[in-house]
Amino acid sequence: MRDLRRNVAGGGATLVVGFFLLVATLFPFAIGPDAALLARVGGGVIWTAALLAGLLPVERLVAPDLESGVFDQFAVRGISIAAVAGAKMLAHWLSFGPPLMLAAVVAAGLLDLSGETLVRVEIGLAIGTPGLAALAVATSALVAGVRGGGAVAGLVMLPLAVPLLIFGAGSLDGAAGAVKLLAAVSLILVAGAPLVAGAAIRAAMD
Repeated sequence: MRDLRRNVAGGGATLVVGFFLLVATLFPFAIGPDAALLARVGGGVIWTAALLAGLLPVERLVAPDLESGVFDQFAVRGISIAAVAGAKMLAHWLSFGPPLMLAAVVAAGLLDLSGETLVRVEIGLAIGTPGLAALAVATSALVAGVRGGGAVAGLVMLPLAVPLLIFGAGSLDGAAGAVKLLAAVSLILVAGAPLVAGAAIRAAMD
């Protein structure tokens, strides 16, 4: 709850949604007013915008608590750091996942997507954004304390997020296989990221 309040009160969710809508708005200016073309590429644009927006808060998800000794206090109380990382993932998803899905409705209107495509986009985001949130927290833990961590986070996170982007965009065609693969990748990230983040945080605490 503390992380969720901090993300919402600090304007993190507003920043992510604003950036997401800005990217979705700029694409029609770049590729022209061809409605058929916008409808054909719009779903992929939304997934790309979601991935880039997910990068924005990475630098401040773990580093501030590491610097202020919050993780040391949890360790002294015998609370698992991996469990704390899992809680951070949930808070991060709650602060950006549902707002992003609402913003996708607006983006779909800007990109002239059909109702059927919008439903597929929303299903894909509901499945994929938890994996994106898990990847963001794990990346934040890995680059915490590294000078220029924001730039490094992009280099670490973007390649790892490519499967989410590929299968998310693939699910727009209604292929059941792509949806299953998207769910599998997201589940692996959600299950494995707390362990990776916990190990990285413990290493940074030593």
